[in-house]
Amino acid sequence: MLAACAPMQVKTHAPNAADEAAQQAREAALSGRTHWSLAAHIGVSNGRDSGSGELDWHQDGDKYTFTVRAPVTGKTWKLSGDAGHARLEGVESTPIEGDDAEVLLHNRVGWDVPLAALRAWVLGLRAPVASGRVSYADSGLLAQIDQSGWSVEYRDWFTERNPPLPRRVFASRGTTRVKMAIESWELE
Repeated sequence: MLAACAPMQVKTHAPNAADEAAQQAREAALSGRTHWSLAAHIGVSNGRDSGSGELDWHQDGDKYTFTVRAPVTGKTWKLSGDAGHARLEGVESTPIEGDDAEVLLHNRVGWDVPLAALRAWVLGLRAPVASGRVSYADSGLLAQIDQSGWSVEYRDWFTERNPPLPRRVFASRGTTRVKMAIESWELE
């Protein structure tokens, strides 16, 4: 299903002043955008287990809805909440609630996904949680962010957007892999 996420090598180089200025302009244009949605194919693996599906992600300020539909099983689960509360539906017979979305996702679905950082990374931004190292593609667009022990690769972009938005995002840490093939973006 994630054939569109097949590995593609991107020639990278260390940051230069022009690349960094362009990235800072992208970050300035997008960091204030707190209302957006995307549709994507997502795959997550931890070296033992894996799962994939169609993802609809709606971000409305601190509130989010993260819905995954698995094509093989036909099951759908939804993670929703805000900065202090999370609700996971469709995994068990009744909704599960907690104060940490990442813990719910890990304990009930088996996905080890850094949701807070992924919110920035999926937009092609450095997450505000920690400093990170970046490299750029020959196009001048971000090719990779290494941050908080994660390596996030950008393998394709919607270059017709202004500013450009990621199309293929691959994040990894140890044996954990998160692959997203983004089909569409909506920014308010």
